[in-house]
Amino acid sequence: MATQPVETPLETPLETYPVVGEALKIGAVARRLGISASMLRAWEKVGVVRPSRTGSSYRIYTQEDVRALRRAVYLRRSVGLNAPAIVNQLRQEGLLNHHGARASGNQPSVGPVLRKLRLERGESLATVARAADVSIGFLSNLERSQTSVSIGAMRKLAQHYGLNILDFFSPAEAKRPLIRASERRILQGGEGVQMELLATGKIIMEPHLFRVAPGAGSGEFYSHEGEEFLYLTRGRLVILLEDREFRLSAGDSFYFESRIPHRWFNPGKKGTVILWINTPPTF
Repeated sequence: MATQPVETPLETPLETYPVVGEALKIGAVARRLGISASMLRAWEKVGVVRPSRTGSSYRIYTQEDVRALRRAVYLRRSVGLNAPAIVNQLRQEGLLNHHGARASGNQPSVGPVLRKLRLERGESLATVARAADVSIGFLSNLERSQTSVSIGAMRKLAQHYGLNILDFFSPAEAKRPLIRASERRILQGGEGVQMELLATGKIIMEPHLFRVAPGAGSGEFYSHEGEEFLYLTRGRLVILLEDREFRLSAGDSFYFESRIPHRWFNPGKKGTVILWINTPPTF
């Protein structure tokens, strides 16, 4: 049975390790970041980083590679992201600049879809912005893929168009009983919020794995028909139901009616991971 790469912290300064020009070899990078060389090789396979090679096939990491890897280590340890989610986040932050990066965490922008829907209905930016309670400038930037959108705002836009949030990203997928971890679709729910789909197709319950960075959350209040169940596997979460505030920690569960205006955020200093189930499907 294959074992997971072992992380071993080491505090020795970066400058004490051997370099080739301005770059570092794999052992130096591994020791500096406190992870194993096998972890670096595993991340290379999924596109987190793509080091160059010397004539004798040694991996060489630039300072730019090290910056991206340092961020990847944080996303893994503090936010709890898996490798595909890390690739996606690094790409969103502009840290994935190597040519060989794979698109395992890639996703289409909702902007062109929102613009197409609005034009098909013959509505102005002002009409849709008013219905979704956002500014005209924000909606314009969103349609041109120049800004991200929170789950709260995305839900209001979906309600306006009579759709679910997933309709903004791609057509419905066929229902499958098994979804491998490596096959999960990953969607952005605004800055610092990622949703991993745990089931696809025409389903009655809609399970997700939410990963919420420190300080991130849903944005404004939103509501819809249905019911929701949450189970925190890691971190902390604050949920507000109208004027009532609930503070959850790892191991806590929470159940509420979705028609109650609600918003949520991560108040902690580490990432929060939530098993989140909606019924009927909302996303």
